[in-house]
Amino acid sequence: MKGLTDVPGILVGHATDYEALTGCTVILCGTDAVGGVDVRGSATGSCELETLSPSHVAPFVHAIVLAGGSAFGLEAPSGTRRVLEKRGVGFDTGVARVPIVPGGILFDLAIGRADVRPGREMGEKATLAANDGPVVEGNVGAGTGATVGKIFGIRQAMKSGVGSASLTLGSGVVVAALVVVNALGDVLDPANGQILAGARLSPTSREFVNSAAAMRHGIPERAPFRGNTTLAVVATNARLDKVQTNKMAALASLGVARTISPVNTMADGDMTFAISLGKEKASVDSVGVAAADALAMAVMRAVRAAKSAGGVPGLAG
Repeated sequence: MKGLTDVPGILVGHATDYEALTGCTVILCGTDAVGGVDVRGSATGSCELETLSPSHVAPFVHAIVLAGGSAFGLEAPSGTRRVLEKRGVGFDTGVARVPIVPGGILFDLAIGRADVRPGREMGEKATLAANDGPVVEGNVGAGTGATVGKIFGIRQAMKSGVGSASLTLGSGVVVAALVVVNALGDVLDPANGQILAGARLSPTSREFVNSAAAMRHGIPERAPFRGNTTLAVVATNARLDKVQTNKMAALASLGVARTISPVNTMADGDMTFAISLGKEKASVDSVGVAAADALAMAVMRAVRAAKSAGGVPGLAG
């Protein structure tokens, strides 16, 4: 399993700053991919989301950029646009081709260096690195500074990162997901409800608090952390129109809800992008169900692949 790149035509590239603990991830999808998005969080940072609306004139999406750096990271998609323009990829305006490159950002300024953020150069680097090989997971790209379980602050959180997974339907349709998990809440295994990574009882403990239970019981947040966001991309080789691709994104978001608790809070900027490219036939419901399953798998892989960094412990050592 390669992850998101199991969908033919999808390329993934990372650019990583291991000193500053930040980075960006670029997903390239050719010239005739249909895009959609589902926004669930209340602290989002994004660009060009409206191009994914069924009412927008642009029929296709050419890339999606995920970046750290909070709002500063919104400079990264400009690097991707520059590379794609040079390749002749973009929406034909008659006088120039304008690449359609929506993007989403996450807050990673509390780990590593807050004064170094992904910019145009990093966006270019990740775009040039995009390939169809197995997706690199863990502390890489937009997941370099990702953390989870921050209800009591970063000192009691755990490291997270990038995760990716894919599934094949009985008809041969491929559905895949990539996610950067930077959540306020804990990451759970939906099979048994066990917390895999999340808020810990103390900075030196590996015992989990259970963030949702703490909220329900009214345990006061000692140092509420307001910088979070889980960014996901799901893709399929089934041919869907814009309305259906947006529905696929909405159904896929349920995979995040199964594996992160609490999720979509006022402190999270959660978004799920969707891409349809290919000619296979499948119902949007079957594709959406598979996308949710693939995304749930990817969320768990993101924390299992994460290594300790910036004083925050990870499951991978």
